[in-house]
Amino acid sequence: MAPQPAAVSPSRLTLSLLPGRLAVCRLEPGAPFPSWATGTVASVTRTPDEMSVVCSEDAVPPEVRAERGFRCLSVRGPIDFSLTGVLSALSAPLAVAGISILAISTFDTDLLLVREALLQAAAAALREAGHTVTGLP
Repeated sequence: MAPQPAAVSPSRLTLSLLPGRLAVCRLEPGAPFPSWATGTVASVTRTPDEMSVVCSEDAVPPEVRAERGFRCLSVRGPIDFSLTGVLSALSAPLAVAGISILAISTFDTDLLLVREALLQAAAAALREAGHTVTGLP
């Protein structure tokens, strides 16, 4: 039986810090699917202009263009597809705090990537907005 969507409200979400540091990489749009895209979180997105890869920082070959040093906050889910305003409820307080994010949506949940140096500030901004953040050192 499939898991039932969690009873969540976009105004009071719970986020958990996932283990490991991530990198966001850029490859050419026609590049083959990268076998090195591994880790607790791994995502590959191809558009007509680029291929973006999010994966474990340690897995990225040195010659690949990458921004390193990201941590991932995962929204407790599953989140029902009909629930609106989730990313807005998370990104708005972070924008006010001057914290840039990379958001990734999956079938069950949303993930926020923030620079490790801004992780504590991001958690504080999210808590101030009424959300719960767990798993921080």
